[in-house]
Amino acid sequence: MIEIRQFEFSDSTLFALARKIRYEVFIEEQKVPESLEYEHEESAVHYLLLEDGEPRATARWRETPAGIKLERFAVPSPFRNLGLGTVLLERVMKDVRPLGKPIYLHAQTTAVNYYLRAGFVPVGKEFEEAGIRHYKMVYTPSGK
Repeated sequence: MIEIRQFEFSDSTLFALARKIRYEVFIEEQKVPESLEYEHEESAVHYLLLEDGEPRATARWRETPAGIKLERFAVPSPFRNLGLGTVLLERVMKDVRPLGKPIYLHAQTTAVNYYLRAGFVPVGKEFEEAGIRHYKMVYTPSGK
């Protein structure tokens, strides 16, 4: 059974579980500096996807001057390509679309096609963030 919990940074129990996933994916696997990985925590709305009670994926969003920025989508490698990231993205989108603000993210180049299928389109040129190549992508309901 899949359950998604939305929480604030102040929920130390859920944040610790999400932080463990992010540490594994971003710091250990992708070599992102820890100082870059943990920022804006207090201003973000966080999510933790549990499968049969076990933490499997995490994400967050926060409001910026440019709109709603989706961030820190992380699924540890043993649980990738099982649809968990899609379930989590759909839940986050369900929560942020009603806010009526532009929705965007910085997609790692390897994930661009995934986000294209979800209705995001690349804007601008490829750039580097935390040592990883990215594209800014903006949600467009029509996919164009």
